[in-house]
Amino acid sequence: MEIEFYGATRRVTGSCHILRVGNFTVLLDCGLVQGSRDVEALNREPFPFDPHEIDAVVLSHGHIDHSGRLPQLVTRGFKGSIYTHHGTIDLCRVLLRDSAMLSEHDARFMRKHGHKNAEPLYTVDEALQCVRTMTGMRYGERREILPGIAVTLYDAGHILASAFVKLEITEDDKTRTVVFSGDLGQYGSPILNDPEAIGEADTVIVESTYGDRLHRDFDKTLAELGEIIENACRDCGNILIPAFSIGRSQEVLYLFGEHYHEWELDKWQVFLDSPMAIEASRIYWHYDELWDAEARLFRRHLSCMPPIENLHLTGRVEQSMKINELHQGAIIIAGSGMCNGGRIVHHLKRNIERPECHLIITGFQAEGTLGREIVEGSKEVSLHGRMYRVQAQLHTVGGLSAHGDRNDLVHWLKTRAGAPQVMIVHGEDGAKQSFQGFLHDELAVDALIPKPGDRLDLLSNELSLAEPDTEENT
Repeated sequence: MEIEFYGATRRVTGSCHILRVGNFTVLLDCGLVQGSRDVEALNREPFPFDPHEIDAVVLSHGHIDHSGRLPQLVTRGFKGSIYTHHGTIDLCRVLLRDSAMLSEHDARFMRKHGHKNAEPLYTVDEALQCVRTMTGMRYGERREILPGIAVTLYDAGHILASAFVKLEITEDDKTRTVVFSGDLGQYGSPILNDPEAIGEADTVIVESTYGDRLHRDFDKTLAELGEIIENACRDCGNILIPAFSIGRSQEVLYLFGEHYHEWELDKWQVFLDSPMAIEASRIYWHYDELWDAEARLFRRHLSCMPPIENLHLTGRVEQSMKINELHQGAIIIAGSGMCNGGRIVHHLKRNIERPECHLIITGFQAEGTLGREIVEGSKEVSLHGRMYRVQAQLHTVGGLSAHGDRNDLVHWLKTRAGAPQVMIVHGEDGAKQSFQGFLHDELAVDALIPKPGDRLDLLSNELSLAEPDTEENT
């Protein structure tokens, strides 16, 4: 009865952990590693386990750093079911298909430029075949997925249908309860409910993306957004918002609807320039039972609320290219959220050297991404092989992050019953260590930070360390 740690241990992305109980093996998430070209090359490496030996997968939510290698798992021999929320299945149909399309495009580009053996990570057909292996669940539904292994999903408040996972494990009359956080959202964020309480647990595996910092108060965040829009209007420039297609894009549009008159958005043309975000927004609309009370009220009385009359959904490439003719008065929400691909790069090429333009960063930027480079103050960046000076005005609005900050994570951990062993994953080294120290000082919790290949015995709570040369390749 043990958990073996791999993905999202040395870094933020690539969530993947292995639960072994008796003769059964269950995977918790199976995500892509994101970052520099060298880091992303790890996604092509063999899994650190035999996919044939995995009996089931439990997926916390749809974001690609948690779900993105599932098609590879299926094509390499996994035959079981992937258990996740119904809404996550719908989102994965969009996300994994888009991931496959990008990979196929990259492979064609590489072959065109002399790399004859270039192949995609997986094809669109393989991505959709993976989605067909998914089994939907509801929040609060307890299901025995294998003999002695029962799973319940609880609302994590991160994106639509995101869940933290509670596993009740029984072997030889011994029972342990393990809680895996997936990604946790902020308390009081728009649209979604707050993360639910943990309750009983023997072991809690918790993310730590923002475990070393605090987000700005949400009311101050709203004031900051209004001020940015006002200043950009005065400067006669455009506003670029690199946004994750699932979660952030929908929240930004929701806030634009709520504050349409206050922020004088009628002076702008607003573009949702992402086919995936457009499709995901329709899914968000369909699952209104997962919204918080305020958002449901907003939806119910939408005819009485200020509409975003100047919103343009630019799904087609030619529509996106047309935006480039606008040198002022455009608010452009486009993927990718870390600026490491997608349409936002084209908009950056035309705006990043213009001091009158404003760039709003709303989420975490992983190491090795263009977004991280910009946030860390690079004076020049490479866009499609050419260097551009960074002269646009940069705003990092952490209060819009889909990840909870240190206080949110602590708030969630305080909802545990008993004194479970806490394991910290899914964060950069500094964030994990800072969060570990804070938990020790403030909650008297001696949390552990596992490395790739470390194994936690769930009966004794002893952590067996991996060999020093163990590589994280998930």
